[in-house]
Amino acid sequence: MEKKDELIKIFSRNIREILNRVTVDFDEVQEIRLRVAAPLLMIYRNEEFYITPKGTLSREVNDAYIASKNELKETMEYMSSYSLYAFEEEMKQGFLTLQGGHRIGIAGKTILDESGIKTMKYISFINVRLSHQVKGCANAVLPYLYENGNDVCHTLIISPPRCGKTTLLRDMIRQVSNGTEGHMGQTVGVVDERSEIGACYQGIPQNELGIRTDILDCCPKAKGMMMLIRTMSPRVIAVDEIGSREDLEAMEYVMNCGCKLIATVHGSSIDDLKQKPVLRKLVEERIFERYIILNNLGRIGNIDEIYDSRGTQLYKAKVHQMGVQWDMQECIAYG
Repeated sequence: MEKKDELIKIFSRNIREILNRVTVDFDEVQEIRLRVAAPLLMIYRNEEFYITPKGTLSREVNDAYIASKNELKETMEYMSSYSLYAFEEEMKQGFLTLQGGHRIGIAGKTILDESGIKTMKYISFINVRLSHQVKGCANAVLPYLYENGNDVCHTLIISPPRCGKTTLLRDMIRQVSNGTEGHMGQTVGVVDERSEIGACYQGIPQNELGIRTDILDCCPKAKGMMMLIRTMSPRVIAVDEIGSREDLEAMEYVMNCGCKLIATVHGSSIDDLKQKPVLRKLVEERIFERYIILNNLGRIGNIDEIYDSRGTQLYKAKVHQMGVQWDMQECIAYG
């Protein structure tokens, strides 16, 4: 109820009243989407629903409430506390971060200057992504994260969209930073390019990332990794959604400096990465020591497989005839 109350106050009055009637568990709501003259949508438990004027969820488009231009304008005013200019830097990247860690994706007409995107106006599309921190969701991968006592392995989380890779990364950062039974806490540097990991609001992270964690918010990953190495002396650096050649060069610099790296990437398997020219090098040169592969079966954050740098399978989800069991099983080693 607290999350729902915190969330609905950012919407226009009409949409706020509709959402107030919705009876689902808002801890399992992932997104709410508004588009001018289009249906009001909710992503709930990984499924898309239309929201009706009565606050019920429907799969029929004709039942949906249609958002108006004025309602999107009013929503943006509430979200920014009538001070959109205060969010100009974030709006250049197409999002706002609100108190509580909720991230608001926006699209409309971009205004350009000689340096690139200056700001955005005529905002006609809003995607509210609810912040969900699941403490303890990384417990299952921690036995595979360390080698030689307290050494964190270079780790890459591979995941299709909406499978919980950022949620898992966030909890791995928290636990590495705080320390766990048998492992001392370590200084972690986070480059949070799109404010999704720490969800900083006015410089303060809304998600708990641990007592030894330093965050560069809204900073490009490649530049941020170099900055952290030079200024904050991290033992571990964490980044979300790698993929560019600049990212790869920065990661190699980080590793050559003796710093460990935890990162995520969109994909479905190690073979999938090999099909992407920039990422193929990561696999062929065995840059990462652990690959954690997520799937979209069951609940968010399901761990499908874990491999080491040589391709040895360290873990595989146990499949039963009646379904899939998601508790961690005995280590499976091949070769």
